[in-house]
Amino acid sequence: MSRLNKFIKVCLAAALVLLIVFLCSKVDFLFTPIRSLTKVILIPLLLSGFFYYMLRPLVDYMERHKIKRIISILLIYLVLAILITGFILGVWPALSTQITNLLLSAPDYLNKFSHQLTELEQTGLLSNFIPEDFSLLSNMSEYLNKGFFLLSNYVAGLFSFFSNFAIILFTTPLLLFYMLKEGNKFSSGIARFFPRRYYKDVKEVTAEIDSALSGYIISRVLVNVALGVLMYIGFLFLGLPYALLLTVIAVILNFIPFFGAILSSIPIVIIGWIESPSMAIWSLIIILVAQQIQDNLISPLIFGKKLDIHPITTIILVLAGGDLFGIIGMLIIIPLYMFFKIIIIRIYEIFFKSQWEAEDEPEAGQTDDSVDEPDETVDPSVETTEAD
Repeated sequence: MSRLNKFIKVCLAAALVLLIVFLCSKVDFLFTPIRSLTKVILIPLLLSGFFYYMLRPLVDYMERHKIKRIISILLIYLVLAILITGFILGVWPALSTQITNLLLSAPDYLNKFSHQLTELEQTGLLSNFIPEDFSLLSNMSEYLNKGFFLLSNYVAGLFSFFSNFAIILFTTPLLLFYMLKEGNKFSSGIARFFPRRYYKDVKEVTAEIDSALSGYIISRVLVNVALGVLMYIGFLFLGLPYALLLTVIAVILNFIPFFGAILSSIPIVIIGWIESPSMAIWSLIIILVAQQIQDNLISPLIFGKKLDIHPITTIILVLAGGDLFGIIGMLIIIPLYMFFKIIIIRIYEIFFKSQWEAEDEPEAGQTDDSVDEPDETVDPSVETTEAD
């Protein structure tokens, strides 16, 4: 009976959630201002949160060494300004030159790539692996055209998303400053919105979420930077064109679990193949070696057991995030999953676990009493015999 009650409660909760979603879909116009506001503040908020978790350990370290928090933040801002200036003066010219040259040379590279595919198809080397009615050139050209079409559409949407660059430029440092300044008070501030009896639980949940996000973001950045350094050194020794640009793209895309490594390898292998097939093979070897070093040496050392997510769950989440929100969805889906997972588990422990276990205990006690209780009924015939 208890299990039936649990099932009914779960069904009622699911029906209530579906009803709320249905009603919200009927008043969609009410959420239009919220969506517009979200589009404006989403990028500054994400960037501020990202840099908050990156810089907070340094601010806390300086504060422990008797430097006031505001002064620590201002000193970090000064160092960041110097680093950004150095990047603009030292790295950006070479990077922007490679971007410009790659965009100008893209049609020639596609023609060379198509020509090499034609030569490879005519040699007959792939006839044992590819069916006769399969045209490698036409199919690869079709896939490349689709890929460039999707990429151009996404880049156009991304540029429109970044159209309010001034808002991002001025709001991100301000948000980051107040997040670093008031970051230690977040959990107490959130807990005040809840009844006093849940104050401790809310603070524990916020602390757990904060620890999970901090560990994930910092670890992912360190791992990807190490991977980028390994790949860039290998590409420089190999003499791969656009080595710096391809490495930057690889580092950014590797923030996407599983699929990022594949997506970042495609342009590298194509550029290498256009130069020569041997360079493509060596580029792929460099990628594989760097990935193995990352997965087997660097990641276990940095991540440890911080990312307690099954690989299948990660793949499903990344696919769903990419389908719903594109590249940005693939980047933020894992932190969002960790956030909601912690909240749902704690809600279950607070409101449902003890109640459901309490409902099961009486039934177990009644079963034990019914088994262990001796039969105290007396047969009337026995009493009559004793009386005689």
